[in-house]
Amino acid sequence: MALVTTKKMLLDAQKNGYAVGAFNVENMEMVMAVVSAAEETKSPVIMQTTPSTVKYADFDYFYANVKVAAEKANVPVAIHLDHGNSFELAMKAYRNGYTSIMIDGSHGSFEENISLTKSVVDVCKNGNVPVEAELGKVGGKEDDLDGGEGGYTDPSQAKEFAQRTGADSLAISIGTAHGVYKGEPKLDLNRLSQIREVVDIPLVLHGTSGVPDEIVTECVNRGICKVNYATDLRIAFTKGVKKVLDENPDTIDPKKYNSQGREEVKEYVKSKMLVVKSAEQAN
Repeated sequence: MALVTTKKMLLDAQKNGYAVGAFNVENMEMVMAVVSAAEETKSPVIMQTTPSTVKYADFDYFYANVKVAAEKANVPVAIHLDHGNSFELAMKAYRNGYTSIMIDGSHGSFEENISLTKSVVDVCKNGNVPVEAELGKVGGKEDDLDGGEGGYTDPSQAKEFAQRTGADSLAISIGTAHGVYKGEPKLDLNRLSQIREVVDIPLVLHGTSGVPDEIVTECVNRGICKVNYATDLRIAFTKGVKKVLDENPDTIDPKKYNSQGREEVKEYVKSKMLVVKSAEQAN
């Protein structure tokens, strides 16, 4: 089927008590793996790229990969800009056909974040492309993204932010971080529940790689509608490639080691579809 936006995906998730998995893809094999996992579990799915990923290969390369995968798939597939860090980058994704866009103004002040987010929302709504925003700051470091120590989302600010920006979904900070955790993350689940009580739009959890599955599921039970995974997909793909090269160091055909990377990513994604409870929810 054709690419879809995340609007209906996330509203359906919010209504029915599950979350949609959003997986960062870095190459064709990862795109193929994510779609295959979604089809096998009958899950809607979001594939996303970061600013550093589209710097490596531009929007049109990744859009083309995901578009072909979506057209061959029998489950809903969206392509999303993750952590768009400027109005210009968000507009480039919009013009290249992305069906969901995140603008991350969390590094600015509250008012600066509102202004930047609203500017993107005002343009994207003309093309019916939903916008994800972030309030609070998810800490950690991944790619060119450095969230430092992070900062928790204030529930009262979240309500005002959602109302003033018109964003379609909101990424919140409750103690997760980007990249690899140095210890077990401690999430403020009560804060999540407080935000859910005052914010009507779907809520998003970033920095989920490395968070215990049972905690992610509890976050979904408390109202998270989109769950992002990035670092662990890279680890899975690299594990598959290294396995082939360790066992057969003379391998020179990229298809042979990339296919093993693809399989590792597929199995990882399938397991997370169960964690976020999206299996059998494709429609």
